[in-house]
Amino acid sequence: MEARETKTTEYSSANSTETFEIGAGFGEKATPGTVLCLDGDLGAGKTIFTKGFAQGLGSKALVTSPTYTLMHIYDDGRLPLYHFDVYRIDDEDEMEEIGFFEYLRGDGVTIIEWSTLIAGLIPDDAIRVTITRDPAKDPDYRKILVTRSE
Repeated sequence: MEARETKTTEYSSANSTETFEIGAGFGEKATPGTVLCLDGDLGAGKTIFTKGFAQGLGSKALVTSPTYTLMHIYDDGRLPLYHFDVYRIDDEDEMEEIGFFEYLRGDGVTIIEWSTLIAGLIPDDAIRVTITRDPAKDPDYRKILVTRSE
């Protein structure tokens, strides 16, 4: 099996509006079957990024974190968006029980918040987005690292 090379791109966000806009840019370019893994501390901006992503897909839906429901589907854009928040998952087997694999590689885009909690289920070619805060720079500053296989 040939090893894949990865490419990492760094974005800087001074505030939630910029994080939203970066997400929107990714949504505009998304193709069916895309899987994005969003990781970062609580309050880092994962859901803000997802709200922008949904708008980039053309969705007008009110995007919220599916922390307690595990998944939301937004299907009013040019592609369906399957938004997972797995923060409360205790075991990867729970994902299979809810039909997680049916959403991957389908006709839409899958975004998974807290993806490191289900690392064994993530496809190798998923786009990994890590959002970190740097309060030393500014309380609203975020560094967004995007890593993808090539």
